[in-house]
Amino acid sequence: MNDIEIQRQLNIKRNKDELKKLGILYTPPAKAHDTNQRPPAKRRKIEHPALPPSRSSARVASALARPSYNEDEKDLTSLARKKGSRPASKKTPAVKAEEVAEVPAKDIGSLRAGWRAWEPTAQSPTQDEESMFHFEDQPTFTPNKSPEEMIREGCFGGSYWRPLYSRRLGTTIMDDYKELPTSWISSLDVDKFLISPNYDPEVNKYKVSSGQTIEEWEAAGWINHTYDVRGWFQWYCRFFTGRRCDDDERQISRWRKCVGETGRWRRMLLKKYVSMGIREVFDDGEEEEGNDVSPVMHQTCHHWAYEVRQGDLDRFWTTGK
Repeated sequence: MNDIEIQRQLNIKRNKDELKKLGILYTPPAKAHDTNQRPPAKRRKIEHPALPPSRSSARVASALARPSYNEDEKDLTSLARKKGSRPASKKTPAVKAEEVAEVPAKDIGSLRAGWRAWEPTAQSPTQDEESMFHFEDQPTFTPNKSPEEMIREGCFGGSYWRPLYSRRLGTTIMDDYKELPTSWISSLDVDKFLISPNYDPEVNKYKVSSGQTIEEWEAAGWINHTYDVRGWFQWYCRFFTGRRCDDDERQISRWRKCVGETGRWRRMLLKKYVSMGIREVFDDGEEEEGNDVSPVMHQTCHHWAYEVRQGDLDRFWTTGK
């Protein structure tokens, strides 16, 4: 050892001697060895069974909600699921409820009578070479799918005309599909295409589900019970067959915003074609080969009585409008 280490050891010994003299140096007694002593038992971790959460998850609840009728103006990603798959997570802006007339202070019998009492006052629409329908008194309303075509091709999961309980009115609405023209539903499986209690996306033309239930639409305040307790499509059926009412302007305005010439859903779908480099319209509802141009958007537009035509796509490629 070097001189520094030798000096350190001497200092330690001297300090111990001083502590012994003062009686403050503690030396633990030697522990006797017990050959019979067992090692201490290891503590076993107790696995408690997982308990169910005390609160339900809003995300999970929304994921399990049954999609149905496409009668609101939310972003498509929040309204549609393709064949049961969950949409990608995307925050969508809140939707403001439209202002509709309050239910008048009538008994339900009077309301029901009003739903059935109307008589056609307008002529049937004409149809041009691009399949657009034209209504003489509403020139800006130009759908290209008739209610009959929508029903027969498959829409609203086959559940639109099912028995409907209106919380607002406190009564169940049923059998009102029977007011549809007989020719529209002749030879049709009514149980499958109109009044199925469960929404079935396989019934829809594009085999996808989209939209909210009528009950949710009613809760949001978007149903004008004075005229059409089921909402947009019921209004369209009646308007197509000649009824006119004070709710026409509101419903036509909604159609224009959705799938009119500058409607955002129509533009979204046409942009999808352009972004994929597709110049020819093909039927996603029947075509199994080739590129898949958003069946969800197609079904949504179909629910609003619009389907992309070749002329629409050609114009959009040329002008972007």
